[in-house]
This record gives sequence, structure tokens and C-alpha cells, in this order.
Amino acid sequence: MASSWGSFLQDEQQLEELARQAVDRALAEGVLLRTTQEPSSSDVVSYAPFTLFPSLVPSALLEQAYAVQMDFNLLVDAVSQNAAFLEQTLSSTIKRDTFTARLFDIYKQVLKEGIAQTVFLGLNRSDYMFQRNADGSPALKQIEINTVSASFGGLASRTPAVHRALVLLIAQEKERNVFDQRAIENELLARNIRVIRRRFEDVSEKGSLDQDRKLFLDGQEIAVVYFRDGYMPSQYNQQNWEARLLLERSCSVKCPDIATQLAGTKKVQQELSRVGVLEVLLPDQPEAVARLRATFAGLYSLDLGEEGDQAIAEALAAPNRFVLKPQREGGGNNLYGEEMVQTLERLKDSEERASYILMEKIEPEPFGNCLLRPGCPVRVVQCISELGIFGVYVRQGKTLVMNKHVGHLLRTKATEHADGGVVAGVAVLDNPYPV
Repeated sequence: MASSWGSFLQDEQQLEELARQAVDRALAEGVLLRTTQEPSSSDVVSYAPFTLFPSLVPSALLEQAYAVQMDFNLLVDAVSQNAAFLEQTLSSTIKRDTFTARLFDIYKQVLKEGIAQTVFLGLNRSDYMFQRNADGSPALKQIEINTVSASFGGLASRTPAVHRALVLLIAQEKERNVFDQRAIENELLARNIRVIRRRFEDVSEKGSLDQDRKLFLDGQEIAVVYFRDGYMPSQYNQQNWEARLLLERSCSVKCPDIATQLAGTKKVQQELSRVGVLEVLLPDQPEAVARLRATFAGLYSLDLGEEGDQAIAEALAAPNRFVLKPQREGGGNNLYGEEMVQTLERLKDSEERASYILMEKIEPEPFGNCLLRPGCPVRVVQCISELGIFGVYVRQGKTLVMNKHVGHLLRTKATEHADGGVVAGVAVLDNPYPV
């Protein structure tokens, strides 16, 4: 199959016909997004961007990514339970990054009065790119770990959740990616699990806790809160922050709870790459530590001090080797090239630099594919891919009762774009073709 793609890529008329057939199939299968013009209405929808052909992925790297996902689940869970590590790691970040600081304030308040929930649910997605080692062998390098609103599990693999309960899905009012969320809702409904969609504002206005800190909304007790909102500063106002605190104070299972969201920050990712840190967080698990460390790319602190000064000096001397990453999710936030240089020059003597980390730039090999988007011509472009592996774990008190990998997401974009995801209009949905 793979060997025949070359002939398709050379025949423009055949490409157009294949694209028409592929789009019809995507629409029939429900691979949909709301349009940018009507992000709050399903009256007008279009297909979610996707590749015409599945992209070749080294089977050894796909297997490696699956094998290490449960280790990452363990690591995120260990970080979320280690209050001293979180406070020490984020101490410099929260001085300058008000968003992370607000999250951390809620975390401290919940810790002070005692965590009410006893069951913890994580739905993570660890993202990687592929590059060649010096000896030419393929290597898997982690970009980041997503611990909150890890999206496209619905459209990419229709991953079902595992709990029977009334699930509260916290969503934005204007949500283009609603069909990814609907796919998960439908899977839950097929298992007789009811889902209600609400905004933070609804929680603030109608949510309450009883004396046992059970969460009620519209008179119904909520067992699980699933966040598809709340991962960017623009998604919060004072009312929404109060709603988030109410949810965190409840005994409902949160996916994720506030500690797990903090465990997914870039600063934590950078700190985990330090020698000896994984061994402290995952004692007596040398094989897991080795699998995790094999995926790490170079990560560097920008805290004030000699270490941060040296990292900045190296980035300014060779800007094409690095990426500057703030503590943000949602795509499109990273800084490259001249923009990175200007930002580092501005921040190099400021405490604000501690709200960023520096990462070595991963250099994947480009390949040809056809990216299908509504209203765009069908043409072959040079692309790179990003592989995401979904992982789910459930912890009851201190006992881990489930730890699984539950599917993958492959996103592909043209090499002309440095950053950005599917909803941002840069990447498209893809499928791996193991080779």
C-alpha cells in the first residue's frame, strides 16, 4: 500500500478524486468541527482537517511510545502527590506567571483544608516527534505531556471512559471541537453513563457542596468532572476561578484534579529531566526510569542564576537549536528563531524569564503528503508529524487500580509551520502506517 502512494501524489486529477471521496467518508463518520464563523452552533459544520494518506511511522517507535505511556502515567501521578516537589519546582514560576500562580493558590487552599476526593482520574497524552540519532537510527523524543483537556481522543480513537456515574463535562460556550467531545459523550451514553455539559459560569451560579463536600448541580449529584476548558488564562475570569475552586474542593473525581494539571506544566517537565529526579519520584523502578529518560529531549531552566544565564547564552548564540516554551497549553504559544531571540533579550535580566523553559529543537525528517482542509486546494506539501499516546490511570487513595495506554493521535503539519494544532488551523488529523 505504502509503495503506491507515490503515483497518487504525482497525478493531480487522481488526487482531487481521492480527496473528494475521503472528505465524504470523513463527513459520514462524524469527523467534524464547528466552523470558525459559527463556533457555538452545530447548524454549520465542516470536516476536521486530516491527511489524505496515513503517514509512515517507524513501528519500533510506535511500540516504544506505547510501552512508556504507563510509565508517564505513574510519573504524573507521583508528581501530583508530591506537594514538596511541586512547590519547590514551581516556586520561581509562580512569582512571574499569574495563571500558574492562581492554579497553585487553589492547590494550596485545597491541601490546607484536606483533599476531599479519594479517587483520582488522569487522562494524559504524551506527545513526541521522531528524529535520527547520530548513527542514523530513529529516535522518539517527547515534546510535552498534556494532563488537562487532552483532546482528540474522541475523533482519533473514540476512547471510552471507564466509570459509571453522572459525568459533568466542563466546556466552553463557543467550542469548535465539540464533535470530538460528543464522540466521548456518545460512548458513555452507550454504556448508560449520563453526561451533562456545563460552563464554569453554570457551576458558579448553580453548583453547591453539601456537608460531606458532595458536588451538586441542578439538584443532581456529580460523580466525575471532566475538564475540556480551563487550560488557558483567557478561559478564566474571577467567577470562573471561584467555580474551579468549588469543583476542586468537592469529593467528585476530577479529570484532572488541580495537582495533576500542575504536574503537566513545562517547568515540571524541565525539572523531571534533571539527573536523579526520576529516581526520587519513582523509587525501585529503574526500568521505568530508563524508558522515560530515553524519550527526553534537552530541557533547560531559565531561573535567575548561573544555570539560566548559560541556557540563555546558548540559545542566543544558536537560536535555531532551541524552542522557548511558556507555561501554556492549547498550541501556538511557543517561540522560535528571531521571535525567541527578541523575547530572551527582553527577559534575560528579569524574573519573568522563570515562567519559561528552553527546549532543544527536535528535527524530524520531512515527507510528502496531501493535507485536506475545507476551501483549500489539493496539493502535496512537505510535512512533519507529531505522535500522541493517550494514557489513563485511576488511583483509589494510595493504590493504583488502573494504568493503561488507550490509543494514539497522529497530527501532521506542513514544515512551513513551527507551532500550532488542528483547531488552530495548522495541523491535520492523520493515522500512522507502521513500517
